[in-house]
Amino acid sequence: MKTFVPLLIVLAGATGFGIWFQRTRGEFRKKKTVNGPKLTAAIVGTELGSRATMVQFSSAFCTPCRATKALLEDMVKTMPDVRYAHIDAESHLELVRELNILSTPTTLFLNGAGVEVGRAMGTPKCAQVHTALAAIH
Repeated sequence: MKTFVPLLIVLAGATGFGIWFQRTRGEFRKKKTVNGPKLTAAIVGTELGSRATMVQFSSAFCTPCRATKALLEDMVKTMPDVRYAHIDAESHLELVRELNILSTPTTLFLNGAGVEVGRAMGTPKCAQVHTALAAIH
């Protein structure tokens, strides 16, 4: 019986971590300060949206990245003031380091001036993207 107690503790801890990890993927996190680097159309690779721009960093063999790309591309079709940009993280390592991109997919939400106002790590849900865009003035 004594040998099962450590196993149960490890199992409970791993389960708790797994639940936390799944719930936080794709969640929009608003930046506390908006004095970070300004991203321009030249850096992003497309014109910035008048209200917002979603910039997704992904890698070639990332399956969630493809789902995120399809979702975001589809969403911007009905929003004329929002743009979507896709950046290959492997080809832009210096930018990835500068912006502290730790995993793919990561989507940055930029305001009309090109300043990051929030980000989502993992594949966001449609409702989470709408909430994030609504928070951008």
